[in-house]
Amino acid sequence: MTDQTPEYGQGDASYRAAGEQEGIHQLVDAFYDAMCVLPEAATIRAMHQDDLTESRDKLTRFLCGWLGGPKLFSAKYGPINIPTAHRHLVIGPEERDAWLACMQEALKSQPYADDFKRYLMTQLWIPADRSRTHD
Repeated sequence: MTDQTPEYGQGDASYRAAGEQEGIHQLVDAFYDAMCVLPEAATIRAMHQDDLTESRDKLTRFLCGWLGGPKLFSAKYGPINIPTAHRHLVIGPEERDAWLACMQEALKSQPYADDFKRYLMTQLWIPADRSRTHD
């Protein structure tokens, strides 16, 4: 019998690989820090309030559950429907790609395994694309 780490996407393997809630919180902080400085993210930064406290909390909570950990978003904010949550915004391919660029930048400073970083970026494309409100 071998003691192997479960594959990402199975159970809570991704949540654990991300450092659980604290690791995800650090990722989200780096993500919003990148959003504030990357030129290509100016449009999506303008979609947020000046104070990013609630945005940081919501994304941390969402990612915890999305990665297989506790459903912290719904516990505090109720159920989430990604397209509905973003329908008031103008999000097309450029905004989606800017969001993903911020996440890619944030991942550079995280102590995650390289294969997990690649997995995460591939998987994050799905909710990022579901946030689009136009082509």
